[in-house]
Amino acid sequence: MANVTIPVGPQHPALKEPECFKVTLDGEKIVGVEIRLGYNHRGIEKACEERTIVQSQYILERVCGICSHSHSTCFLMAVEEAGKIEVPRRALWIRTLIGELERIHSHLLWLGVAGHELGFDTLLMYTWRDRELVMDLLALISGNRVNYNMNVLGGARRDITDAHRAEIRKALPVFRERTAYYARVAQEESTLIARLSGVGRLTKEEAIFYNANGPTARGSGVDRDTRRDDPYLAFPELEFEVVLDDHSDVYGRTLVRIGELMQTYDLIEQIIDGLPEGPIGPARAIRRVAAGEAVSRYEAPRGEDIHYVCTNGTDKVERVKVRAPTLGNLPAVVRMLEGGFLADVPIVVAAIDPCFSCTDRGIRVARSQGQDVWDADALRAYAIEFYRKRGLDLTRVKAPGR
Repeated sequence: MANVTIPVGPQHPALKEPECFKVTLDGEKIVGVEIRLGYNHRGIEKACEERTIVQSQYILERVCGICSHSHSTCFLMAVEEAGKIEVPRRALWIRTLIGELERIHSHLLWLGVAGHELGFDTLLMYTWRDRELVMDLLALISGNRVNYNMNVLGGARRDITDAHRAEIRKALPVFRERTAYYARVAQEESTLIARLSGVGRLTKEEAIFYNANGPTARGSGVDRDTRRDDPYLAFPELEFEVVLDDHSDVYGRTLVRIGELMQTYDLIEQIIDGLPEGPIGPARAIRRVAAGEAVSRYEAPRGEDIHYVCTNGTDKVERVKVRAPTLGNLPAVVRMLEGGFLADVPIVVAAIDPCFSCTDRGIRVARSQGQDVWDADALRAYAIEFYRKRGLDLTRVKAPGR
């Protein structure tokens, strides 16, 4: 029987964002995978070049709803390094606290989504119920449940009060008890173990070769965590263990995230107990940043987030470049899917905790005429011709502003 190629996405019940995986099948077995990006490109990097650094921070915080603090902090760390801006020690600890609370939010959300993809909706309901507790804490501290806006250039926007610390201390035993239950489920529930074990195989050597990052790499035994390897914020003063697993499959990635939750609770306890005294921001708002460039690395819940920033001595940035964790993990997804079965596609893709909104970008296609820069008319003409060849006539669609 001849091989069959089917699209999974960009509209698909198993994918919460538009993305296209072209899967080639021999029966039910996957023999080839092609990933098509570009369905959700928002032009955030270009938008930052036309706005002030303060405005850009707000835009970059919306690169991803779940990793909002990660992107905001990673961007500001690069700006502060480029402009040689000193950040008060207390502000660094506050940023670290919000980042670890965000990790709880993200990992609990992922655990629920993974359960949903398996048809284990009870797990989804449990984890998302527990997730409400950390979202309430973030709302108490910052005023927001998702985009916390806790950063300002050179510091933190809000302080952590004794009342905040008391609420966090009250929540930690609840988090530990619930996560211990999820750990027991993952280790004792035979149906869950059977469904995840051996699915989405990625050996340690393959994880290194494909530059996998975050829990995806650590679930294959790759001992790599930016918080320890290139410490930032308060991490040089904190103690924690990098959680590893050698199952090298979706089951291993599940165990890594549950183990990381336990480490995060310990980190949060260290932060609220050792929060240093002092100011949380600069004496005056910083408007202009000296010319320079820097690359910052941040261990977001999904993996290593990288921001490159070039400043030019004004209140704007010359260039911003974002490498989100999902983009770094996509080459490994192709390898994880190959040799598996069509029914495994949703959980294998979900296992990297993908965010396609923060991954997508425009791709320049070189044309034979040698034209290197496209204006709006050339891009529109190319799009019309692209879809015409696929049976869709867009010539009657009126472009905005025309």
